[in-house]
Amino acid sequence: MPEGDTVWRTAQRLNEALAGDPLVHADLRWPSLALADLRGAVTLEIRARGKHLLHRLDNGLTLHSHLRMEGQWRIESTATLSVRRLADDDLRAVLGTTRWTALGLRLGMLDLVTTSDEASLVGHLGPDVLGSDWDPVIATSNLAASASMIGAALLDQRNLAGVGTIYAAESLFLQRLSPWALATELPTTAVAALVERAHQLLDIGRRNPLQSTTGRTRRGETTFVHGRSGRPCLRCGTIIRLGMVGTAPQERAMFYCPTCQGVRSVQDVRTFQADRSLPGDRSVQGVRTDGRRPPRPSPSRGR
Repeated sequence: MPEGDTVWRTAQRLNEALAGDPLVHADLRWPSLALADLRGAVTLEIRARGKHLLHRLDNGLTLHSHLRMEGQWRIESTATLSVRRLADDDLRAVLGTTRWTALGLRLGMLDLVTTSDEASLVGHLGPDVLGSDWDPVIATSNLAASASMIGAALLDQRNLAGVGTIYAAESLFLQRLSPWALATELPTTAVAALVERAHQLLDIGRRNPLQSTTGRTRRGETTFVHGRSGRPCLRCGTIIRLGMVGTAPQERAMFYCPTCQGVRSVQDVRTFQADRSLPGDRSVQGVRTDGRRPPRPSPSRGR
């Protein structure tokens, strides 16, 4: 699922392309919105709210979208847009002006509400890490009061909005915190520092198309732990592992370094035994529970 920085950049691009111009084409390919006609409405602004996108129009309506896991908005020149492109089965929304057309592909959510009623869709969210409402004190208070493991609490958009699995894992690693530590048992200063770290990483991320928490651009080195299960920690060399945080059905994948983050519990062993690499990760088969690889067996003679 795209992180808050990706959604923020998406909102910026959509706003630059559509704001101030009337829609000459508006096709919402969503069952509940199929009859909605937005043609002639002028885009006032498009803003991100956590991982949500709010497209505000001068007719008093807001088109809300959420990318979920695979969604995206693409912008193409209206003049060169082909009939074949518009026939794409993945299209869920087409919003075009005389200059630019925004194509909503594989969107996870699409709603149309009065602008004054936006809270019905995003009112449950905590302070937006990249928004004008950002308040680290409230975010820290929300996390510290959570009855969840800190990894799950950090991903709970009701506590603070915009943090996804990448920045949660990276922030916890950099602050040397176990994802499975109970939020209520952590010192408030540690929670505040974690909130500041998450904000720092997302703020850097929104300014750079290539997400990198390490400052490196080389493949496999753009993150410290996320997406690196089975590979050595860039800090200490211990093998990075992958576990699950939260409770079903809201469990989420979490990458971590057992040594740097002090994960030495029954939970660590259990999650490691159930370890599965995500697509694109190196296999972790043959890694011992102490984080080291076992000696490679000598080739049998005569073979």
